[in-house]
Amino acid sequence: MTKYGSFPGTRPRRLRTSPAMRRMVAETRLHPADFILPAFVREGVSEPVPIGAMPGVVQHTRDSLRKAAVEALEAGVSGIMLFGVPEDEKKDAVGTPGTDPDGILQVAIRDVRAEVGDELLVMSDLCLDETTDHGHCGVLDEQGRVDNDATLERYAEMAQVQADAGAHIVGPSGMMDGQIGVVRDALDQIGREDVAILAYTAKYSSAFYGPFREAVASSLKGDRKTYQQDPANARESLRELALDLEEGADMVMVKPAGPYLDILAKVADAVDVPVAAYQISGEYSMIEAAAEKGWIDRDKAILETLTGIKRAGAQNILTYWATEVAQKLGRQ
Repeated sequence: MTKYGSFPGTRPRRLRTSPAMRRMVAETRLHPADFILPAFVREGVSEPVPIGAMPGVVQHTRDSLRKAAVEALEAGVSGIMLFGVPEDEKKDAVGTPGTDPDGILQVAIRDVRAEVGDELLVMSDLCLDETTDHGHCGVLDEQGRVDNDATLERYAEMAQVQADAGAHIVGPSGMMDGQIGVVRDALDQIGREDVAILAYTAKYSSAFYGPFREAVASSLKGDRKTYQQDPANARESLRELALDLEEGADMVMVKPAGPYLDILAKVADAVDVPVAAYQISGEYSMIEAAAEKGWIDRDKAILETLTGIKRAGAQNILTYWATEVAQKLGRQ
């Protein structure tokens, strides 16, 4: 205390004095509708198969996937992003299960649409990595390199069969040059102007995809550095963003989320379309593993990471905790 009164005169701590005060002045709020649930469905299994590297996540059967979709809907989640895992013997060099109307992903799309109709957005991964025997996101040339333009032809076919199966939104995730334009044209050619495209605009070649490779039974040898983005680069994302928007993307996404919040913020500041971020398998697994060891508070860590992703600019977040967090938010 001085003769001039208390010092300092400005005390930001006044706005942190109680839970009620902090809640009232919070700048970022999570809502169940923010979330999209990624889900895996595996062909030829009679029970859900636990994913060892992702505690609490499974490769679904068709029946358990339908139940998971209903649970997500009831929790207020906006969408479910489906990944199909075909039987190994059906994989081939061009990813035939990805364009087979009876391939596991197309079957799963039809199953979920039949269960939830238009109340939950059914979204489909549009990529070849789960269906090729080499595990890459595209067709290989004679030298074993991913052939960009040959891959686009396969993506066009995939877009059409996924739309026919009932996908509301397709998610081209292979990072091929020109993929959004080709997919948009393919959808429009069959009169499916209503199907939206979620562009994986900034998808980085990340070390955090490891658990996902188990989740989709990936056959990948080597890496994807010739088509996924270099983690060292930022301006490159804005170039990819401009191209995706020019080609007709309805929504754009940054993947991974946590290690690339700076990229997410740049993208969100630059566009007037919805922006999503994918909190990927490695981000999930790190928190689950640390919590299992008792090193962190699991629930608080989950909410903190999701709040950070939304604060950085994501309107929607793909997260394996989507249903769980939405249920908890609904009870508050």
